[in-house]
Amino acid sequence: MEQDKLLRLLNDVRNGGVSPQDALLKLKMEPFEDLGYAKVDHHRSLRHGIPEVIYGAGKTAEQISGIIDAMRAHGNNNVLVTRVTPEKAEELGKFISVEYDAVSRIAIYGRKFEAKTKGYIGVVAAGTSDIPVAEEAAVTAEALGNRVERLFDVGVAGLHRLLSRLDVLMSAKVVIAVAGMEGALATVVGGLVSCPVIAVPTSVGYGANFSGLSALLSMLNSCAGNVSVVNIDNGFGAGYLASLINHIGEAEA
Repeated sequence: MEQDKLLRLLNDVRNGGVSPQDALLKLKMEPFEDLGYAKVDHHRSLRHGIPEVIYGAGKTAEQISGIIDAMRAHGNNNVLVTRVTPEKAEELGKFISVEYDAVSRIAIYGRKFEAKTKGYIGVVAAGTSDIPVAEEAAVTAEALGNRVERLFDVGVAGLHRLLSRLDVLMSAKVVIAVAGMEGALATVVGGLVSCPVIAVPTSVGYGANFSGLSALLSMLNSCAGNVSVVNIDNGFGAGYLASLINHIGEAEA
């Protein structure tokens, strides 16, 4: 919102012409900033509590940098960029300084939100090949201010590996279960814990898994009532949703 519009709105509130509730609604509905190649939603954090996240795939490093600059100019000092290749991250570094994690393919501008919640998020990966998607979920959750406990390579082919860490699973406020192949891990985890489980099917597997479709369908058909499912390889969506759940009812310092 332009400064003069904001000042007029504040004056209207002071003069009783606009209620504080209506003023807040107007702020939430204010238009975006049009950069030509992107329309930046500066009030996303006002509506969601979390600033806009940039999807890096398909965007040039210069475009990503331009969006970050626009967000930074409006006071957003925590910007998350997903699906960034190492090559694009290197190019992006020529425009703006970011922290890059090659496994999760996430770049972060500024500082991460401090973890202030009592509860933590458990991120469980069935196999080592599922780690990139699991790390996308974990790094996203950490960037949004959550403590994360990781359990990797604990798939159902060797169930004793998972059962040896039940203390971590059963104490989590929410669990993200990441698996390819037949996707059975999510249902197993769902049957062991009382908290919500966010299932993430991955495209890992042999030919008949249809690039993750078999895991997706298995998870959607889970008999565990506490399991919900995001899209194939969508670690970001799982981490974002888990963060929202983990912050519910938490008294933050």
